[in-house]
Amino acid sequence: MAGVDDLHLGEDMEIVPGLPAPLEKLALVHPPAYLQELAAFCQAGGGDLDPDTYATPRSFEAARRAVGAALGALDRLKTLGSGVAFVAARPPGHHAVVDRAMGFCLLNSIAVVAASLVAEGERVLIVDWDVHHGNGTQDIFWNDPSVLYVSTHQWPLYPGTGAAREIGGADALGLTVNVPLAPGATGDALRLGIDELAGPAIDAFGPTWVLISAGYDAHRDDPLADFALSSGDYAELAKTVQGFVPRPGRLALFLEGGYDLPAVRGSVAATLGELLGAPYGAEDPTSNVSSGAMVERAKTERGNAIRSAGEPEQGGLR
Repeated sequence: MAGVDDLHLGEDMEIVPGLPAPLEKLALVHPPAYLQELAAFCQAGGGDLDPDTYATPRSFEAARRAVGAALGALDRLKTLGSGVAFVAARPPGHHAVVDRAMGFCLLNSIAVVAASLVAEGERVLIVDWDVHHGNGTQDIFWNDPSVLYVSTHQWPLYPGTGAAREIGGADALGLTVNVPLAPGATGDALRLGIDELAGPAIDAFGPTWVLISAGYDAHRDDPLADFALSSGDYAELAKTVQGFVPRPGRLALFLEGGYDLPAVRGSVAATLGELLGAPYGAEDPTSNVSSGAMVERAKTERGNAIRSAGEPEQGGLR
């Protein structure tokens, strides 16, 4: 929120309350049995759900409010028909699978929002620029022809998924696009990967909504990974993804990872400043001479997987 405040948006910013998400909305992704189990675990005092993920007595409530904030922001965009939504909520969500919490994530917020849009007949593009692969989001929409999932991430790194050869299930071949990149990658590598690997699939898919898993742990100052993005790189990524938005009021960002607070602050300001046309004073984007080779390897692996599956190069079923 400090990064948002740095933009001095005044009356141009509207804060939407984060109310608990209705259980029937959560059930679009998470089975009722899992929701009941997680609620009971928290009510009993919480504890470790896995080696990385814990819950407190109020964690289920916090996770429901995180999803509720996302759904509320989406409803407000629909009403306004303009603007950009930024869901500043924790816990994050993109590692949570349908029936299991992992990677700091209890409920998959972006997946619930995407599923609610799909239920209304929309076609949803999810771009995940968190430094970790969003295994939960990929798994949830693996075989869904109404969702195109694109992820840029460090490889190898937790959770160990996200190879370029992972391209989607039988009903959605080509609608998973992974851009795994080596440690040290900077923003130009991510943008090149989105342009060259994801661009053709996005054009063929024709999204009606664009959702971003906006993790900021790819920043060079973040302690959990080894990418080298600057805040200016996030502004450039935002500009790239904005180009896929079909019309105003169809773009929402969801805070995922990010564990260096000054880096998160500057990166959030740069992202939203670029999208809203507000001054943000970003660092200059960095460059990486090895980016082309990184992306070329991913492109080759993805192309081989698509050919083996018998799909056209661009992938994607209309």
